[in-house]
This record gives sequence, C-alpha cells and structure tokens, in this order.
Amino acid sequence: MTNPKTTRPNRPGPKSLPERRIEDYALIGDLQTAALVSKQGSIDWLCFPRFDSPACFAALLGTDENGHWRLSPRDADAKSSRHYRDDTLVLETEWSTPGGSVRVIDFMPPRDAAPDVVRIVQGVSGTVSMRSELRLRFDYGHVVPWVRRADGQVVAIAGPDAVSLRSDVHQYGRDFATYADFEVSAGDQAWFVLTWHPSHHPVPNPTDAIASLAPTESYWTEWIGQTADADGFEDEVTRSILTLKALTYAPSGGIVAAPTTSLPELLGGQRNWDYRFCWLRDATMTLAAMLRSGFTDEAAAWRDWLLRAIAGDPADLQIMYGVTGERRLTEFEADWLPGFGGAQPVRIGNAAAEQLQLDVFGEVMDVLALARETGIGPSDDAWAMQRGLMRHLTGIWDQPDEGIWEVRGGRQQFTYSKVMAWVAFDRAARAVERFGMSGPAKQWRATADQIHREVCEKAFDADRGTFTQAFGSKALDAAVLLIPQVGFLPPDDPRVAGTVDAVQKELGYDGFVRRYHTEHTDDGLPGDEGAFLICSFWLADSLALLGRVGEARELYERLVALRNDVGLLAEEYDPVSGRMLGNFPQAFSHLGLVNTAWHLNNSESPLRRSAY
Repeated sequence: MTNPKTTRPNRPGPKSLPERRIEDYALIGDLQTAALVSKQGSIDWLCFPRFDSPACFAALLGTDENGHWRLSPRDADAKSSRHYRDDTLVLETEWSTPGGSVRVIDFMPPRDAAPDVVRIVQGVSGTVSMRSELRLRFDYGHVVPWVRRADGQVVAIAGPDAVSLRSDVHQYGRDFATYADFEVSAGDQAWFVLTWHPSHHPVPNPTDAIASLAPTESYWTEWIGQTADADGFEDEVTRSILTLKALTYAPSGGIVAAPTTSLPELLGGQRNWDYRFCWLRDATMTLAAMLRSGFTDEAAAWRDWLLRAIAGDPADLQIMYGVTGERRLTEFEADWLPGFGGAQPVRIGNAAAEQLQLDVFGEVMDVLALARETGIGPSDDAWAMQRGLMRHLTGIWDQPDEGIWEVRGGRQQFTYSKVMAWVAFDRAARAVERFGMSGPAKQWRATADQIHREVCEKAFDADRGTFTQAFGSKALDAAVLLIPQVGFLPPDDPRVAGTVDAVQKELGYDGFVRRYHTEHTDDGLPGDEGAFLICSFWLADSLALLGRVGEARELYERLVALRNDVGLLAEEYDPVSGRMLGNFPQAFSHLGLVNTAWHLNNSESPLRRSAY
C-alpha cells in the first residue's frame, strides 16, 4: 500500500460484483465491535472502534476495493473447513492443499486500551504458500488512507482513524494494498495483529498475538460456564447465547440487533436497514432469553443502560438508541457502495428511531417484571422510570402507530401494539398487587381491561377465527402468535388455536412463517421478502403451548438445521433459493432459538406466561 494518488475507489458496475452468500460468514468480536470472516478467509466487514462506527472493511456491501483483509493459501483450489474452538468466539479454519495443510486462527481479544484483530497461521503438515492481502478503506469503503511505516509496523491514517498492522512476516505495498507472501511448514507459525486508534493519539502498546489467544478462549468458556444450566444446554442453544453476548456493547450494557447494515431482506431489493443499534424491543427480548438461561449480570447491566438511555421526559422515549444511549441516528444512503449483491440503497443510520411503536412499552415493562421475579431484585430508580413510562402510555395507548415491523406506509391501530400496551398496564398493576410497589394499580388494571375488550372486539375476525394485523383489517400478522405467550389469552382459548391455524395456513412459507404478506400490508416498500425466522420460532412456541409438541419439535429442528456451518442465523430465510436474508447474525433469530428450546424443555415452568 502506498500513498494514494487517486481520490477514492471506483464504484463498480453490477456485472463486476462478486458472488457472496450471507451464510458464508462467521463472527468474531470483542464485546464492543465485531467482524465477519468469510469461508475464503476474508474479513469483509469491520467497524472500528464500535459496532456503529464507520467500517474500515466494507467489501461485504461492495467489492474488495471497498476494504477487506484476506488471509489464505495462494493455491486457489485450497479446501477449507472451519469451526469455533469449543464454546468461544475464536474461529479456526483448516486449509488443505496438495502440498500440505495449515490452520488459521481468527479472534478479537476482549478490549484493553484499543481494539485488535489477531490472525495466527499454524503449519499442520507439509509446506503451504500463504498470502495476506490487506486493503483498508475508511468511512464505509469510501476513503483510501495514507500509509507509512513506523517502528516496524504499517500505519494507515485517514481523518480521525488510524490502523496499524504488525506481523512477524515481511509486508510490502502495491496497488493501494498491503501484502505479505510467506510459507508455513509443519510446526511453524506466523502472526498478524491489526489495531485501531484515534489518529491524533500515538500507536498503542503492541498486543502479543500468541499470548492473547489463551486468555481470549478462557474469557468465553468462563463466561458461558458461569450458569449452573450451561452443561444442560444443547449445542445450538450455547452457540446462540454466545452470539447474543457477542452483540452486547460491554461498556454500557446496550445490545445491538445485529452487527451489520443493509444485508437485504430480498436479494437485489430495497429492504435494507441498519441494525447496529439498540432497539428496546430486541434488547428486552434478548435479556428475557438470557435471564431464562441464568445470565443475570447482563440483565442488571441492561437495566442500568435503559435508565440512562431513556432518562428525561417519557414523552421523548425512542424505540432505539445508539450503543451508549445516543438519540440521533440520522439515516442516509451510502451511494458509493453498490450493495450486497447489488441490493440498494445501502443505508447508514435508521430513521425508524423517530417512529411511535407502542409495543416497546409492554416489552420493557415485561422484561423488568421478569427481572424482578428471577433474582435481579427491585430497583427504586427503575420503578420510578417505569411509573413515568406508564403515565405517558396512559395518554397515548389508543393512538395508531408504526408497529413492531416499523412500516413506512402510515400508522395503523396494530393489534400487537395494543396487546403489548395491555402487557404494560398488566405488569404495572401486578407489580403493585404482588410485590408491593407504589402506584395506581386499580387505574392500571382498569385500563388493561379496556384494552383487552377493544382488541377482542376490533381485532378478531370471527369468520376466519383469527386475530388480524390491525383493527378492522383482514391482513394477518405473525406477531399475534405472541398473544398466549404474554398472557393476553390462555393457550386453550379457541381464538388462540384459530389464530395459530390461520397463521400457519396463510403466512406459511414452505413450513416456515412470513411476518405478513407484503401485498396486504402497506409497509412503504416494493417487493417481497423471505420467511422471518423469529416468527417461525414463535409458531413453534405456540404449537408447544397448544400441546402440539411433536409439531413444535419438528419445526424447531428444521429451523436449527438452517444455521450455517458455525451455527449462525440471519434475520430471514428464502426457502426457494435456500439462502439466508437480512442482517447477520441476527439477535432476534438467536433469541427465538433459545426461547423455543426453553419452551420445549420447560413447558411446565412458572415463567411460561412470557416466552419471548
């Protein structure tokens, strides 16, 4: 890599876009950011220093010219297989060539002063010729950095960002990239450490690549082993819990929905969103899954994050925030990126932060009630915040909103939003009735009863025997599957069974579930989408609640089989093409897996009333 004489990488035309598959990626991370590593040994997505920072590798949404770091054999026909080392986020890829085999170990040590990506190459047999190709492009693949050598390392700088690369093999620059060509024989090893720091700061003290491996492995195995339930987890549950933990921003306790932006919900389409933020809904559902798995420290940290994020007037409550509680998540289009497989636009930021979504009040109140009942204990500050939320919800619960799916086609009286408003009032009243908290329990209970009546009168289609997406609508919505799980109606109510059957019949997609039919719901965007994985898990939950455990288990096993080779799930799945869709890995999908496993294995638990 040399000092640039051009302004920026050229934007390629559609024909030059590489073939990428979402399911071909694995995740590494350090609890503050994350990277996606392809089966070809290329890190194609990495945001430094936080999940929501601009990417320095953005090839995932374009071409190699938008930034990547490939480390693999020079033999183009080399074969690879990969796995995580035990219950960790340490990725191990085995490469085989006619001349020998090597092992590449990729990981990010838990953060010290600066974020690092460590890559270690170990010779297993014979001799293998290897190549490292590092192409840094700051600001989402937009800016070519100035590169120099300093103190035995390569340092790339552009604006506020600086990245250094240290290695025990020789590096050389060519065509605005940094290369290393080297051979590894059995018993040999080579290492690389990529480190970010603010460009106005000195280069951080070096990280010892080899010495940092064992502590990184220990961190993850000790964390997953802290609960007494860990030994009883199925492998898919353990991997999902580890993935949910990896999506936690450790300094604040915030939980991102996914570490990526603009991976399409329709190949080549426009349903592309930035998920690198903390949705109250996603975070509360994630915490419910982790609480049921015995991880209470994360719940306490998230509760503290919540209090900080929503501090102030409850009328200013947002449905999502930045990882430390930022409110301005302005959405814009990165028009220099061609998009994943040509899917445009590539969106940075998320305008849905400005939407009204009434269901988040219920989700927040429910997970805090669950925390109160599962060992976190009461918090005077938390309860004061909850009372403020309830005062605000009292004045707005009857308004139309954009709903759980964040439609951009106009507000409606969404059924799920009203059900979750009922949950909020029910849990608030229950806190007073059962736990002695202070508050107008009679008023809250009366409002809950009023909402219950309205939903049953205005959202139930008696002709089809199902709850619909919105008051007076004929459209269906998979979110109504949660009606029995949140306690709005008991599982043996015939309206619940009718709703489950209707969703299975009308929203079924090769045995999985769509969230709704796009032709029946004006969500403001053209095109269709795949099966929504969390909705499919919700169907399995509902079948289990109805006593149809065999069907539930069969669906669960089909969903588990969709995971990629390292156990990760995207947001959606297209049964026709057999491709994953949407941002990846997706917290919603993994928490759905954890909760369905909980339903199937603990159907008689007293916590059964609230299953997300």
